[in-house]
Amino acid sequence: MKVLVVGATGTLGTAVTALLSARHEVVTASRSGKTDVSVDITDPASVAAMYARVGRVDAVACAAGGVPFKVIGELTYADTKGAALDKLLGQVELVRAGLDFVADHGSFTLITGILAGEAIRTGSMASMANGGVDAFVRGAAVELPRGLRINSVSPTVFTESAEAYDAFFPGFPPVDAATAALAYRRSIEGAQTGQTFRVGW
Repeated sequence: MKVLVVGATGTLGTAVTALLSARHEVVTASRSGKTDVSVDITDPASVAAMYARVGRVDAVACAAGGVPFKVIGELTYADTKGAALDKLLGQVELVRAGLDFVADHGSFTLITGILAGEAIRTGSMASMANGGVDAFVRGAAVELPRGLRINSVSPTVFTESAEAYDAFFPGFPPVDAATAALAYRRSIEGAQTGQTFRVGW
């Protein structure tokens, strides 16, 4: 398959790229530009330009999208709008704009996270964005054309970043990014659609 990995330079994206590259042709994309193609998923023009450059693919795997971590009393409207644009609407745009570029029976795999189902202090925007992506996946799965599939991957905190995020995720067992990457392979090479693959929770 030809697989487009968006967010390929991050902790998870690097693991997904490494796993899939052993089996498929992988095209990497990120905002940093240290990839095959540059993309900002919050900018529809950038997403459209990426697809035009990459062309037909069999699967799109997204590991991109940040959210602000602030207590609710410190959140601004810009924070809430940013959370929606960066992780939620950016991934929706990847699917919307990618419909004409993903081959018949291809797939989209999006990223959510444990905060869709678990709550932590400062995590309300992550909960909102993650829950929104999971709900979008369920809704989109019933109307995607041409046998296209869509799933999300929802990991807990990564082992690689557990020390930095320990105060935010007290007592949460971490999982290796390589383990989370397996859920992407399951989504891309498997048959399921409309699913959220939980990793480590």
